Amino acid sequence: MNSDKKEQLRKAKDHLRKIKLFYIHLASYIVFVALLLYNLYIVAGPYKNNIISLNLSVIVAWTVFIVVHGLNVFKGKHIFKKSWEDKKAEKFLKEKEEKTTFWE
Repeated sequence: MNSDKKEQLRKAKDHLRKIKLFYIHLASYIVFVALLLYNLYIVAGPYKNNIISLNLSVIVAWTVFIVVHGLNVFKGKHIFKKSWEDKKAEKFLKEKEEKTTFWE
């Protein structure tokens, strides 16, 4: 039983480490994209089109990496739980029932 708890603790710490790394990655992404967008604003000269295409390709590639990293870290997490969906479905059915019986 003791080794079971140690294993669970290790898995929990590993998962927290992954979440922490994702948030660090996301924060650095936001800062870097802000700098690249500012660079797009101030760029001028004969190589303007090359610089713009390079910046945009970096933004697109890093966005894909962030999305994949987030999906990997938060896999199995659902935004809307089943109980929430059931409550909303019941609410909509009740509203529809009230609408149909309102004038009767």
